[in-house]
Amino acid sequence: MIHLSEAAAAQVKEMMKQEEGDSLYLRVGVKGGGCTGLSYGMGFDTEINDDDEALDAQHGVTIIMDKESAPVLNGVNIDYKQNMMGGGFTIDNPNAIASCGCGSSFKTATNAGTPENC
Repeated sequence: MIHLSEAAAAQVKEMMKQEEGDSLYLRVGVKGGGCTGLSYGMGFDTEINDDDEALDAQHGVTIIMDKESAPVLNGVNIDYKQNMMGGGFTIDNPNAIASCGCGSSFKTATNAGTPENC
């Protein structure tokens, strides 16, 4: 469902070392907002909720997401790119039919979300 590159997994594991807790999951989700209508969210969680989907670990990282975000995230590739200006995660979503100029929000054919003024 979601593919996490080796570079992204390495960065996530490095960030997890700085968090407190023995068992952390990478939570990926989608919420309304951004210029185009939907925006991504990523963070750490210690629990898998009843309404979550958990993916098999990739490069040592287990990804969880709420069931409402799952269809929008199906087929997503998460990578980590490093350049002279620093580094950051990139998300390539084959379901996105439009995105804003900065690339942080998007919409799909079935979910336009709720755009915000940017």
